[in-house]
Amino acid sequence: MCSHAIEKTSVTGSGKGTKGWFSLSTACVCFDHPYFTPLERTLNIDFIDEASGPEARVAVELSPDSARALMRSIQLALEAG
Repeated sequence: MCSHAIEKTSVTGSGKGTKGWFSLSTACVCFDHPYFTPLERTLNIDFIDEASGPEARVAVELSPDSARALMRSIQLALEAG
């Protein structure tokens, strides 16, 4: 069963898609079935610019272990900076 539980937050940054770089306004995060990754569940993150439409989107699907490792790496990088 899909959880459809999505955490949404405002972000400031940039993403690169098929047409080059674009501004980001929102990140949507959920732990649910992936679209592509061959796992039962993944942490799915969509970085988007809501004002620019579907072309301004970067999607990521991570295994739970990869997501936890990424969280630790982000925390360490922020603390080091």
